[in-house]
Amino acid sequence: MAIPSRIIALDGEMATVEAFGRTRTVSLMLMPEPVGIGDYLLIQAGNFASERVDHERALETLAILGEIVDHAEN
Repeated sequence: MAIPSRIIALDGEMATVEAFGRTRTVSLMLMPEPVGIGDYLLIQAGNFASERVDHERALETLAILGEIVDHAEN
């Protein structure tokens, strides 16, 4: 399952992304289009960004996943 991750920093073909308070560095080399700070991406295994996600869709998905995690922990 891919979790939308928000770009918080860019450095050439690499980006630092954040999701649920965790950050990681991912490669942008597979991205078919330019991306910017604040964009949401789907990350494949191996830490490769593969797709930009619409902002509203990303927030909806994160809210649903957050509810699932909260429910599973209780």
